[in-house]
Amino acid sequence: MNRTHHCAQLSKNDLGSIASLSGWVDSIRDHGGILFIDLRDRKGVTQVKFDPQDNAALAQQAARLKPESVIGVSGRVTARPEGTVNDKLPTGEIELTAASLVIHNISETPPFPLDDASAGKVNEDLRLTYRYLDLRRPKMRGNLVVRHRVAKAVRDYFDEREFIEVETPALFKSTPEGAREYLVPSRIWPGQFYALSQSPQQFKQILMVAGVERYFQIARCFRDEDLRADRQMEFTQVDVEASFITREDVYELFEGMLKKIWRDVLGVEIATPFLRLPFVDAMNRFGVDKPDMRFAIELSDLTDAFKNSSFKVFSATANKPGCAIKAINAKGLADITQGELKALEDTAKTLGAKGLAFIKVEGGEWKSPIVKFFSDAEKAALAEKLRMADGDIVFFAADEWEKACAILGRVRLEAAQLLAKRGKITLRADDWKFLWVVDFPLMTYDADRGGYAATHHPFTAPVPEDIPLLDSDPKAVRGQHYDLVLNGMELGGGSIRIHQPALQKKVFEDVLKIPRDVVESRFGYMLKAFTYGAPPHGGIAFGLDRLVALLCGTTSIRDVIAFPKTQKGQCLMTQSPSPVTPKQLKELHIQTVVPEPAAPPPAA
Repeated sequence: MNRTHHCAQLSKNDLGSIASLSGWVDSIRDHGGILFIDLRDRKGVTQVKFDPQDNAALAQQAARLKPESVIGVSGRVTARPEGTVNDKLPTGEIELTAASLVIHNISETPPFPLDDASAGKVNEDLRLTYRYLDLRRPKMRGNLVVRHRVAKAVRDYFDEREFIEVETPALFKSTPEGAREYLVPSRIWPGQFYALSQSPQQFKQILMVAGVERYFQIARCFRDEDLRADRQMEFTQVDVEASFITREDVYELFEGMLKKIWRDVLGVEIATPFLRLPFVDAMNRFGVDKPDMRFAIELSDLTDAFKNSSFKVFSATANKPGCAIKAINAKGLADITQGELKALEDTAKTLGAKGLAFIKVEGGEWKSPIVKFFSDAEKAALAEKLRMADGDIVFFAADEWEKACAILGRVRLEAAQLLAKRGKITLRADDWKFLWVVDFPLMTYDADRGGYAATHHPFTAPVPEDIPLLDSDPKAVRGQHYDLVLNGMELGGGSIRIHQPALQKKVFEDVLKIPRDVVESRFGYMLKAFTYGAPPHGGIAFGLDRLVALLCGTTSIRDVIAFPKTQKGQCLMTQSPSPVTPKQLKELHIQTVVPEPAAPPPAA
């Protein structure tokens, strides 16, 4: 039985015609012996009627069906009786009166309801174990459609601009200076390994040397990291590189790409150009390099105001080089509960704070254990700078500049959630606040290693006028690195790259202090390629999973990946990872080491 229509297609225009449908039984209702089946396919639902007065044998056959069974049915399109029209369905004015039925498969009873309303009540592990059932839900199917449309918009956009999609290898050379890699043993070369590519970074730069000039790829990448709602061990990124391009070119190019995606997928026009915010300003104002701009709470710097304070905790910090005193006013949150305040303090402690100082303003009074240490002049300065009013609560952090910013940056986000619960601010998922964070430091000092580390990656080009500082003050060198942020989530990042072999070698050996033989073993082929005429180039990579999650209004990228892993890195549906046979291990010249069992606790 070949279907003639999909299950959202028939309408009053088809009344009296013969149609054939195929799909899954969504629901079955028995109205006094007359069976009504909602038949579902990926497009929608059509009601099918089996009337024993028309065909008793057919109705008896239909009575065997269970929800999620797969059938084909043919019959005449008829109007629904008056009073039974369903305005919520495109097919709600008609039904198919069945004349023949083919049962392809009788389903067992599903382990959980497959409607969207029940999804939040079902344990996620159970959903992932039966992912093929979970994906039948309209919301999940819709997420896959959005992902498809985003990928198509990306390909169309770059094709129109003469970019070439080039696939790069998944099996790559191990470069362990980044995130932890997945290693793949070589059967042909005993004791040697590939690494699954964390990013096509080096390949796309080689493509620029090869004269491709405009490259893009929707690339699968791998990182052996701890998983969370917005991170998977295998993920997809929109990877782009172009020759003879500046930072301004990159901003314009990718703002155009995002305009097309939002227009094609959501029918929404987003405003460009996006805000540009230097890294230092982002940290000083919002405490994080990926600020959520949907609400107005900002950090204030009170370092100078407390340099001569009698409150020694603040004055000692204010007079210490590289340290700062920061504060935020969570306006309207003075009704915070003790439990909520304790949770904020615990959050601050996870970032290295000893506690979380605060001042509540209630009934015109300042309530706090630290207020007694402040002079009238300090109180006046606080009130003016923070615009303190009745009902407000102010939080403080006094520490090294970056740590103080980070502590209040996290408190800012959690305070916003508390205010949103009280209806005092609005955090709409569709309030699209894009911005570029720019002018990152090229290097950070890693105290554990006792040396410098690249903030982005070691191929990032310094701002030209800062290159002389590489010898004297690497921390002061700005990188030509940029991140695109939306509503507190980093969508992507990139940079203009180093294309001169001498400068790249200097960064590796003189600044990062990577031994020459290590540089040669890891990057020798790339440095050699640069000696054959490497053009100026740069690019960016966007996390496709995160982008689609935002468009779908979900906080978990597992909802927009067809077959994701759990937070423990497992695929519950296929029950992997799983053991392999001794023969397989022998072929790969590998032996497994069984972890020793944990020692029992000492006897009481």
